[in-house]
Amino acid sequence: MTPKILVFSGSTRSQSYNAQLAALVAKHVALEGADVTLLNLSDYPLPLYDGDLEEEQGVPENALKLKRLIDQHHGVFIASPEYNSSISPLLKNTLDWISRVREDGEEPLEVYTKAIYAIGGATPGLHGTMRGLIHLRTIMEVSLGCLVLPDMITVNFAAKAFDENGELAKEPAQNRLNKMVQRLVMEARSRTIRSH
Repeated sequence: MTPKILVFSGSTRSQSYNAQLAALVAKHVALEGADVTLLNLSDYPLPLYDGDLEEEQGVPENALKLKRLIDQHHGVFIASPEYNSSISPLLKNTLDWISRVREDGEEPLEVYTKAIYAIGGATPGLHGTMRGLIHLRTIMEVSLGCLVLPDMITVNFAAKAFDENGELAKEPAQNRLNKMVQRLVMEARSRTIRSH
């Protein structure tokens, strides 16, 4: 069975480097023979998480849609921008809302335990989102129960990091991306075998 990989960016900003990175990962996931879904979070707007809002109105429909999308995939890649050494409010809010969805007697956070995850990020600065990715990994592994690959792709000086074809201009960075994608697809493929 062909593995399904969901790819999205934690930024919806016009000309986002992380959206560019997400598109590049999606391209290489497809080249590895997986079915890929490239998601734009701007298509799934969510209010800022508020417990009173949830109690009064329930979980927003877009949170349910996103949760079901994750459920349909064997692997997930998140391109995460770095905001003040952490992750974007958009990404944190999205992860928080999805964590509140319960369907058909599911255990809390069950949605996050099914797929294999990989993370990366791009920034105009020196550190290549490494500080933000450490925070994201803590949220995902410790709080949400995700299994996150140790392989990450960090892109610094992003304004000059991509060539005219949207690939990473420097060979070492492209090699790291290829290695991460190959492992993500391999681990996702193993989940297709276990689910049948």
